[in-house]
Amino acid sequence: MTAAQLMALGGAPAEASVLNRKPRQLLLAFFGEYVCDRYFEPLRAGVLLGVLEGAGVAAPAVRTNLDRMVHSGLLERRRLGREIAFELTPHGNEVLRDASRRVNGPAPFEPQGEGWTLVTFSVPEHMRTLRHRLRAALTWSGFALLRDGLWIAPGAVDLASVLDAAIPDLPPGSVNAFAASELDGFPMAEVVRAAWDVERIRSAHDEFIAHWQRDDEAAGLPPLTARTMLVADWLALLRIDPRLPRQYMGGDWPADRSTEVYTSRHRELAFPAVREFARLVG
Repeated sequence: MTAAQLMALGGAPAEASVLNRKPRQLLLAFFGEYVCDRYFEPLRAGVLLGVLEGAGVAAPAVRTNLDRMVHSGLLERRRLGREIAFELTPHGNEVLRDASRRVNGPAPFEPQGEGWTLVTFSVPEHMRTLRHRLRAALTWSGFALLRDGLWIAPGAVDLASVLDAAIPDLPPGSVNAFAASELDGFPMAEVVRAAWDVERIRSAHDEFIAHWQRDDEAAGLPPLTARTMLVADWLALLRIDPRLPRQYMGGDWPADRSTEVYTSRHRELAFPAVREFARLVG
């Protein structure tokens, strides 16, 4: 599982709202923020249940998603006396560490590299599940369907990493990829508007800003829960925004403001959340 596939675990990209928090999305945010490369002991299930209960998630939903994360190889289940605990597998640590490069990166909404990456693929009808996996992996990595069978993403995408889990199952020669650049007389602005719902992306940024810039947003919530919700919403926004070049997005594009709001709230909640985490695991 790659970082792009990890992002896919949190929710469907068709959801325009960044506040539609799923239990798995919150768990990924929690483990990425407080456990990966930081806490190396099994984490009691009661801690996870308490943190997500503050976010409005019922205990059965938390347990179900923990089981799924064990099944996917991200977590390993342990027994501590009479209690169940969970810890990240080496694979889980690696995937979360990879994802954190964008989550905590200085320019999370800027394309990686110049130009565009084009992909076309052909998968037989009887391999529908594989075709779905391929489409999902491309979508999570910023690709959009430009026209029948032709996918496009901004920048130089590491396609081998994006398709890492699907490549062994793909028929030989089923995927072709190309690097591309804009040609005079064929403006990319039209392509961008045809392939991506730019206003939907803008609305997601506006929603994130409006929700988290309020001073009272985290009031009444335990700081550990509030910071987990903040990171989960940030993950959702990163899934929705494919990192399109800024020159096609308009002068008032809100991505920089989203980053400012996230950074400010993340820093503000840091110490009280870490203190609460230490109390719960101590």
